[in-house]
Amino acid sequence: MTLYSPGGRIAPATGPGPRSAGRGPTTVVEVFADIWCPFAHVGLRRAVERRARPTGHDFLLDVRAWPLELVNGVPLDPDTTARHVSELRSQVAPDLFRGFDPGHFPTTSLPALAAAHTAYGRDPRTGESVSLALRDALFEQGLDISRPEVVAEVVAPWGVPAYGPADEQGVLDDWREGVARGVRGSPHFFCGGTEAFCPSLAISKDAAGHLEVQFDLDALDTFLSGCFAG
Repeated sequence: MTLYSPGGRIAPATGPGPRSAGRGPTTVVEVFADIWCPFAHVGLRRAVERRARPTGHDFLLDVRAWPLELVNGVPLDPDTTARHVSELRSQVAPDLFRGFDPGHFPTTSLPALAAAHTAYGRDPRTGESVSLALRDALFEQGLDISRPEVVAEVVAPWGVPAYGPADEQGVLDDWREGVARGVRGSPHFFCGGTEAFCPSLAISKDAAGHLEVQFDLDALDTFLSGCFAG
């Protein structure tokens, strides 16, 4: 199942350019990720934190859909995800997942992914904000983002309209583009001439099969430096 892979490879980017080209002078970092992926929640939060540093570069996150239930052929398992959340909290992210409730784990992420696509159709900053807010709703507030009424409430502060068939198709288009560009899992970052899978985390397994997770912020900084090279 394509949840993650060990390590944080940085390599030349391939395939089509970002869909965000032409949205403005701000550098765009594309990230293929699923909303219910806990590793993506950590990775996106750490990228935003790096951006906020006084020495940080300005960039926007263009978070593309990588629907794991379609990639893997089955929805994410709540118990497995809860175990990963526990491992992430205990090893690298004690500040996150404080409201996570496996009893309200969504049955699908497709409605939330479609809503994020709608928000990006308005403008990139709204898209980024909504994409992050939907993850917060799941992992920090314990909300079931598979319920359309929950999704509608989350996006309401930005005045984003209800998603429609074009947005649902946009999720599928992102998935197909991600396959063509060699996306390895959630989250996979692209920018300029570089790409990196899960660059803020080094993930491995011990002899018993338990996850061992460490921060690899040097890999994230190396990736971000590549965005602004030249």
